[in-house]
Amino acid sequence: MTEASILVVDDEPKLVHLVTEVLTATGFAVLSTAKGGDAIAMIALEQPDLVVLDIALAGDMDGFAVARRVREFSDIPIVMLTAKARESDLLHGFDVGADDYLTKPFSAKELLARIRAVLKRARLETIAPSQASIQCGPLRVDLARRRVTMDGQEIHLTRTEYNLLHELATHLNQVLLHEALLTAVWGFEYRNDLDYLRAYVRYLRRKLETEPGNPQLIITQPGVGYMLACREEHS
Repeated sequence: MTEASILVVDDEPKLVHLVTEVLTATGFAVLSTAKGGDAIAMIALEQPDLVVLDIALAGDMDGFAVARRVREFSDIPIVMLTAKARESDLLHGFDVGADDYLTKPFSAKELLARIRAVLKRARLETIAPSQASIQCGPLRVDLARRRVTMDGQEIHLTRTEYNLLHELATHLNQVLLHEALLTAVWGFEYRNDLDYLRAYVRYLRRKLETEPGNPQLIITQPGVGYMLACREEHS
């Protein structure tokens, strides 16, 4: 029985062959292409469950451009591949909608663990919430429809941004430890990846705070964690 379908986008034939063998041996169905434009078309037509996307693609579109275009019409999970674990690449990838990163070279075990973790997070989103919505001042999180508004204006959040806000919103006025947030939003394997958490807190503040540099909603407890601060709690 096929576990899920994966699209591999990379212009290194040896790597594509290796990844394809690893994934098919584990029960995944695999599609592949070396071109960014073809990848966008395949995502729209074939609707795979996840994309493994290399940053350094040959041609007019690199992986960042592909991810940005895909996010205009799809929330498909994206795992980006990079030859160098530079913070600028990581932040740029998250900014255009990547869900995770793998640095080359990587092991088959690491590849499978990351793919399964990202797929698990995406599938958990379908679980019905126990509350209808959460109100925190001008911020409203509609849990049933996964919709966020500020003063009635809808705010577009990526999947991971929403999941992080959801975790904070369902624990109003509670400081959530770094490790607890990383485990809840990304999975146990990511509990020490503070760069992920810092990047997404920055993105949320950029979208939700009047003054991102002087946050009033998402508060930092230095060395400990983060809290969604709300003077009046409504649900």
